[in-house]
Amino acid sequence: MSVALALACVVPCAAPAAADSSACTHHWSGPQVCVRLQGRNSYNSVTAIWTNPPKATKKRGVRLTLDGDQLGVVQTARRVGGTISFTWSTMDTDTDTKVCVRFTGINRVACDRTKYIGNRASF
Repeated sequence: MSVALALACVVPCAAPAAADSSACTHHWSGPQVCVRLQGRNSYNSVTAIWTNPPKATKKRGVRLTLDGDQLGVVQTARRVGGTISFTWSTMDTDTDTKVCVRFTGINRVACDRTKYIGNRASF
């Protein structure tokens, strides 16, 4: 009985999981591009990251698409340390949306999908 009560509390009392995720292009050579989603359910900030730019490259244009539609204008990503990145502020990306980033002049696209994470406890 005490085990059942403990389990009954664990599921609904647990904090919901975060929706943070990331995805990168997987090529053995050339530019490595990643997209990182940080947020929960339909509200996410999106970061585009070029992980291995040439040392001389200090900035590059980057675009964001949601389900294939470009959001706004091309943004300027800037070098910080060894990477070039840009973060879009938290926005309503909806759930089950394909989020992609692409740097100008690079034919690699990194995509991830937003997810719904909520309390799904049932009694």
